[in-house]
Amino acid sequence: MPHDLGGIAAARAVACRASTRSSRIRPPVSTDRSSPLSPPIRVALIEDDPGFSAAFLEALSSAPDMRTAGVVTTLCDGLALLQSAPAADILVVDLGLPDGSGIDAIRAARVAWPRCDVMVATVFGDESHVMQSIAAGATGYLLKDSTAAHIVRELRSLHQGGSPISPLIARQVLSRLQAPPADAPVRAPQAAAGPKPSALSPREYEVLNDITRGFSHDEIAQRIGVSRHTLLTYVRRIYVKLDVHSKVEAINVARQHGLLRDD
Repeated sequence: MPHDLGGIAAARAVACRASTRSSRIRPPVSTDRSSPLSPPIRVALIEDDPGFSAAFLEALSSAPDMRTAGVVTTLCDGLALLQSAPAADILVVDLGLPDGSGIDAIRAARVAWPRCDVMVATVFGDESHVMQSIAAGATGYLLKDSTAAHIVRELRSLHQGGSPISPLIARQVLSRLQAPPADAPVRAPQAAAGPKPSALSPREYEVLNDITRGFSHDEIAQRIGVSRHTLLTYVRRIYVKLDVHSKVEAINVARQHGLLRDD
């Protein structure tokens, strides 16, 4: 019996050594550590608002998969960048530039950098700017009521083939594409109606009334608890919705349409 036990132990030792050799030659589970990492997403920016630009670049620098591919503040410099610099993966464009429209930069980008996606980041949410941008070649359209960090996150979706669009813009595009019923009467073109109270959000109403009362931008920002940059975004959206270019014009149009409180 002891002899049998010794044979069993020897057999187990042989099996153990065989198992060990087998495990040594078995290929390890692949973790793709040896495969090259995907190159970073190169992002260029045409933006004249220093506050937004700083916030955007800070958010971009914290994204490990993205790199800055150029930053300019005017349309002229943007057109020069498109001609002189290597193509970026994504071009982020503001529409309201000091020397022209960002829509011209979008058109130029489609020619100079044909494989580059174009993201519009702007305060202009009206149908005219939206449709012109899309027609020019924009593949994404976000309003600046989104944070810079949110816009940077959406760039990944854009780079992967998506088309990030602010909900307000998506609603406008869908409304534009919805054809009227076949039996709907054809109406003659009418002059554009003036702004209606529903055109402004509650926060924009609040800002407009504070402007009317003579508060400065810094005072209004403090009163409603937002940064100066955010406050200026509200002001620009008010101007766009009322189709004005100054505080005086905004106040006059608002009074004509009963948008101001009496208190």
